[in-house]
Amino acid sequence: MDKYGFRFKTYLYIVSVLAITLWGISYIWTDKLIGLGIPVFYFVFVRIFLAGICLLLLNLLTGQMKRIHRKDLPKFLLLALFEPFIYFLAESYGIKETGSPTLSSMIIATIPIFSVAAGYVFFRERINWINAIGIVLAIGGICLVVMSRGELGPHFVWGIILLLVAVISEVGHASVTKSLSGNYPSQVIVMYQFLIGSVYLLPLFIFKGLDDFNPGYLSAEVWGPIICLALLCSSLAFSLWVNSIKHLGVARSSIFSALIPVASAVASWSIGYEFLTMRQWLGVLISAIGVILSQYCIKNKRHHAHRK
Repeated sequence: MDKYGFRFKTYLYIVSVLAITLWGISYIWTDKLIGLGIPVFYFVFVRIFLAGICLLLLNLLTGQMKRIHRKDLPKFLLLALFEPFIYFLAESYGIKETGSPTLSSMIIATIPIFSVAAGYVFFRERINWINAIGIVLAIGGICLVVMSRGELGPHFVWGIILLLVAVISEVGHASVTKSLSGNYPSQVIVMYQFLIGSVYLLPLFIFKGLDDFNPGYLSAEVWGPIICLALLCSSLAFSLWVNSIKHLGVARSSIFSALIPVASAVASWSIGYEFLTMRQWLGVLISAIGVILSQYCIKNKRHHAHRK
């Protein structure tokens, strides 16, 4: 018998898709801030700090505030190191160097593939031929988009490497989150994650983010995207995502990340921010299908093993 009822499963899938959609749009807002010349250390710190304060107030008002148990403190410190510190810095600079929100989101969407690879290397989890086909399709779809871009920037390769660093940090983040999700509400985990992360980021904000500070940093054109990133893409999306990880697990929830580039591409196209050729659209779809296939059989195999 299924662990969750139909209604609850539908709810989990809806909140997972909503979180992924918000993250897909976040690449556009991040790219816009970079285009305005706003330092990464400035807007990443402000985004994370605002998100942490917002969740702190929410948890106090709703009575869900909970102290960190001493034994869990190292886990929270590691969680915040993985994300937001490493993840958001690597992601933001990756977007800056590649110059494409859609391509950047496609790299981030390979998180499930790295989860499969980690399972194979460290836990000897088997990868069958459908998983292998999915991995090849995902990589092929990304290559199709890259080859269709024409001339690439001088730091394009570094952008890809930074995005891969973000992917690896997210795999670590999801694993630590799963170990904490049974003892703390979703929004409490994310609150501590962002507040601790803002402490990590504070020195970089002071010594790098405020270089060449000018009144333009406080304009509505700058703070509009920052507030959207903080409230929607951090506070809301991460709280929803932690809930998905808690109930669906790391592997099953990571399948939804395949939809990130689709959401980013559709959002970029709909507002005229980035236009993709038919070949690039095909690459996005092939990559998304590949990510799903890379997880599909592992999910079923675990399900059958559980039933036995």
